[in-house]
Amino acid sequence: MSRKSCRCFDAESRCDPDFPWLEVGDWFSFPDPEYADGSVVGVGGNLSPGMLVSAYMQGIFPWFNEDDPLYWQSPDPRFVILPGTFHIPERLERSMRKKRFEIRVDTAFEKVVNYCALVVRPGQLGSWITDDMIDAFSALHREGLAHSVEAWLDGQLAGGFYGIRLGPVFFGESMFTRVSDASKTAFAVFAHHFFGSMGGLLIDSQVYTDHISRFGGINISRSAYLRKLGEALGAGGEDPLLGRGVWPAKMLAYGAAESVR
Repeated sequence: MSRKSCRCFDAESRCDPDFPWLEVGDWFSFPDPEYADGSVVGVGGNLSPGMLVSAYMQGIFPWFNEDDPLYWQSPDPRFVILPGTFHIPERLERSMRKKRFEIRVDTAFEKVVNYCALVVRPGQLGSWITDDMIDAFSALHREGLAHSVEAWLDGQLAGGFYGIRLGPVFFGESMFTRVSDASKTAFAVFAHHFFGSMGGLLIDSQVYTDHISRFGGINISRSAYLRKLGEALGAGGEDPLLGRGVWPAKMLAYGAAESVR
């Protein structure tokens, strides 16, 4: 644990100079989300790597607008995909047989995050993917914990998504698409391999979206989510940080995903 100074952004309270900078492996105990009044579990601290990892392992994530303080949230219900609920929509499965896209992993992480930040979403003013969030997730990417899955077409980035992987759990953050079916194909390829050869047990999509619901996303209570998260992170008794940065090369080819329903 160090006293590294942190950069200040638009909301001064998102950068507490008196709060310790936590490296990966340092631990911060958040308040128990079960006792939260609403989705906000805590306010303040910083976006250091250890703080973020501690949060995700406790079912909590940072979510705020540009002018907000640093809110740590754990919504109820929670939107997830489980091995038994995942499927690829039939129309997308037909589209994937054409193999239009080249699927890559971690070749353009910051570009994916920045494209996600530019997406205009109905009913939303601005983006929660602020400059400090981009810096924070880029730091986790360098640690081998945050990843991007990308769909490329004719040498151009056509779509993709990013998130954090901790052992058998993937915490999805955001996605974008510039070409029809690009991000959907990237997600289908990833989820197929994640629940298959990678031994994944849970994809956390945080809150409901129509997009993820088509892949088998379901709402579960926060209590059920925290229980499943704890079980997944404790599966096999292994440290979920041990496998960071390791991704199967065969994820780059997606012929096998055609047979998944």
